[in-house]
Amino acid sequence: MGLKNYSDKLDDYYERLAQGKTKKIKPSHVEQVLAKLKAKKTQLQAEIAKATKPSKKMRLERKLLIAKEHIKRAELLLDEIT
Repeated sequence: MGLKNYSDKLDDYYERLAQGKTKKIKPSHVEQVLAKLKAKKTQLQAEIAKATKPSKKMRLERKLLIAKEHIKRAELLLDEIT
């Protein structure tokens, strides 16, 4: 799953939170998304280390920043629902 899909899932969870439907958000689901995002972050860091082209390295670094932001969002969401 790509970062876009994780972002969509987090957006859905935040939408439920805004609507007051926190009971429908299972912490285990948010933890799963968080674990996958952390794995993606590790993968991106490894790819950055291997990248030789500056353009590819820059693209991967942007993706890494996005992954870090999504991790923060997921952690905040988890704090709110637990």
